[in-house]
Amino acid sequence: MSADATAQRTSARPDATWSSEVRELARARDALILAHNYQRPEIQDVADHVGDSLALSRIAAQAPHREIVFCGVHFMAETAKLLSPDKTVLIPDAAAGCSLADTIHVEELRAWKALHPVAVVVAYVNTSAAVKAESDICCTSSNAADVVRSVPADTEILFLPDRHLGEHIRRVTGRTNLQIWQGQCHVHQGIGGDVLRARIEEEPDADVLVHPECACATSALSLVASGVVASERVRIVSTGGMIDQARRTGARCVLVATETGMLHQLRRANPGTTFEPVSERAVCPYMKMTTAENLLTALREGREVVEVDPVIAARARRAVRRMIAIGSPTAGGE
Repeated sequence: MSADATAQRTSARPDATWSSEVRELARARDALILAHNYQRPEIQDVADHVGDSLALSRIAAQAPHREIVFCGVHFMAETAKLLSPDKTVLIPDAAAGCSLADTIHVEELRAWKALHPVAVVVAYVNTSAAVKAESDICCTSSNAADVVRSVPADTEILFLPDRHLGEHIRRVTGRTNLQIWQGQCHVHQGIGGDVLRARIEEEPDADVLVHPECACATSALSLVASGVVASERVRIVSTGGMIDQARRTGARCVLVATETGMLHQLRRANPGTTFEPVSERAVCPYMKMTTAENLLTALREGREVVEVDPVIAARARRAVRRMIAIGSPTAGGE
């Protein structure tokens, strides 16, 4: 079944019997269930931990469990395997890819590096293990600015793959020698400036949370600069940063520019505030490929197992650990 078909699939919300069976199977397998913020609500609710991919991978590395079931997309499960090489990592649907990670392949990165032989390669965690292995250091959306600042000012940087995040980091760091790969997440690309402006016109008193991968990030800053929206009401933050803002806000309504699965955690963090998507269409079909049925199958049958070539894993792990050494990304990843 294609990602789009899976995303459109409609079925009844699993009941308590399903949840009990998931928990019982997880205990029997000594498995820890991790779910990304963009997963279906029922998957988030049954998971042991919900968060961004890197925070979850760090939890996986520290957990005593023998197995990790990562409810997310493939690069996320790979990252968990990088940080937990001695554990079995399962993903409910191995075909769950990522449109952003797919915008750069290892051969393209090698060719880009050949054109800039002395540059430092900074790779967003939303990349394959093979791309991480060809990179010098990784970053998340919450610590990308700190990672870039850790590189000497006179050293050229190749930043990949997300162009919107790269442009945001160039803006906040003032780094002029930051070369940016022109990749993008198809979901966040669809949340454009025109969509954001229209929603703000509909909810003029709302606070606004924008993920830096969104095409509307620059427009959000322009709306602040022009006085359409007060600066204190707009935040460009990672998914973890959104949860922090949700807990603190006293706003009646908050408009959220990211994948709609994020709304479930925001509403749980602050039931007294109304959280609405900037775009109802911002649904990642790959994130929705984890279903009640295939999560049960993964737990019953021990599939799909995520493997990473040991040579690639060693090099990719080094890039991730270099990032972690700069500072803890506990405030949020993607």
